[in-house]
Amino acid sequence: MSYLLHIDSSSLGEDSVSRRVAQSFRGRWQGPVVHRDLAASPVPHLTAAGITARDTDPDRHTPEQAKARALQDELIEEFLGAGAYLFSVPMYNLSMPSVFKAWLDQIVVRDRTFSHEGASPAAGRPALLVSARGGSYAPGAPREGLDYLVPTLETVLGHEDLLGLDVTTVTPELTMAPHAPALASLLPLHEASMTAAHDHARTLGPAFAARAAA
Repeated sequence: MSYLLHIDSSSLGEDSVSRRVAQSFRGRWQGPVVHRDLAASPVPHLTAAGITARDTDPDRHTPEQAKARALQDELIEEFLGAGAYLFSVPMYNLSMPSVFKAWLDQIVVRDRTFSHEGASPAAGRPALLVSARGGSYAPGAPREGLDYLVPTLETVLGHEDLLGLDVTTVTPELTMAPHAPALASLLPLHEASMTAAHDHARTLGPAFAARAAA
């Protein structure tokens, strides 16, 4: 069986809701796991050297380009070697943590992980995106339409012209309800959201493992 690639990006460590829900999935996953914690060990943001190295003959790389290309090769090979994916990406200021964007910019590379001429090498592989958020951005909520995380990642990770993964999204909501008195009335909704998120993650673990083994 190929491995599960688990990318964590929350800065809160064990207090992270996204990480906790991801662990419910991990508890039911059967097989090897490669875990990259971007909060503990962030990858560099994409630089000019990293961009230009992609279209420059390796024999002509500067030391900076060679170093940047080596990092991209490592991350891309790790990404393409996986049979399934788990992304723990909480909402920070309506979008994704910068460490996850940095990782994404390093691995989304034309003619390596996606192509304008055909499907991505990773197309169709299952991916779970866990994204906790302090409020709610669901239809009818006061902040409906302000979620710039899930729509973006579902496009980059799942669109057939990009990485082409088969993305399932779990969004535990209202995580500030236990901590903010103004949100106390929403605590039952938060608890229901948490229960649903953990239950959904647990059901997906065996299903993803079966697909990765096929």
